[in-house]
Amino acid sequence: MSPQERAGATERASAQDVDALIAEADAASVDGWDFGWIDGHATEQRPTWRFSELLARRIAVVPSLLDLETGGGEVLDTAPTLPPLAAATESWPPNLTRAAARLQPRGVVVVRVTEGQPLPFADDSFALVSSRHPVAVDWAEVSRVLAPGGSYLAQHVGPASAFELVEEFLGPQPTEIRSRRDPEVEASEARAAGLDVVDLRTERLRIEFHDVGAIVWFLRKVIWLVPGFDSASHRERLQSLHERLQEGPFVAHSSRTLIEARKPRR
Repeated sequence: MSPQERAGATERASAQDVDALIAEADAASVDGWDFGWIDGHATEQRPTWRFSELLARRIAVVPSLLDLETGGGEVLDTAPTLPPLAAATESWPPNLTRAAARLQPRGVVVVRVTEGQPLPFADDSFALVSSRHPVAVDWAEVSRVLAPGGSYLAQHVGPASAFELVEEFLGPQPTEIRSRRDPEVEASEARAAGLDVVDLRTERLRIEFHDVGAIVWFLRKVIWLVPGFDSASHRERLQSLHERLQEGPFVAHSSRTLIEARKPRR
């Protein structure tokens, strides 16, 4: 086989490989908030505060709990014990179905909500309000439903999270976009709603994508990173990434914020 023929054969094999990886990622479910599919395709460091464990310890000692934007209920379900009064909210129907199936047998009331609308709960209802990676926080509503002395404990996505991947598809992002989700701004908004911020920590964590399928699935899952993403319209970019990944992983950095805000006792 001539050098030209070998090069052509390698190119065809690469094209088949990338097509198979993309097809597998496109066919995989992205419902719920479970990232188990990506195991073996990508790795991500976890925050040192171990949010699920921290939340479980706090849940074990409170009489009432509200978990906002619960996804498929995956994080809340890791808690070994739940309080006698426990509720969870979700707005996306596929996640709502998964959350109900997972949490209702454990006594959690799962409620469908509409983003931007008031929470369907009375004032001063919950000793603990929690959330993992909320899209947006309505601090006034959080303050309203918290009982005096109660806490909001959450892990937020921080500023410029996974922006190496975002900018690979969208190009350089302006400063005002990169600075969104600033933890100090969020803390100020919490204080403006009458809450005392008692803990605020941020960490940047390494993500490694080992194949192009991981990138496709991740962008299908986290839809706000590259709005309107689909593999067909980004096929050329994915091919380029696939070739680069033969030399090593694509590295990005997630940004995570731990925040606890407490409602003063009257």
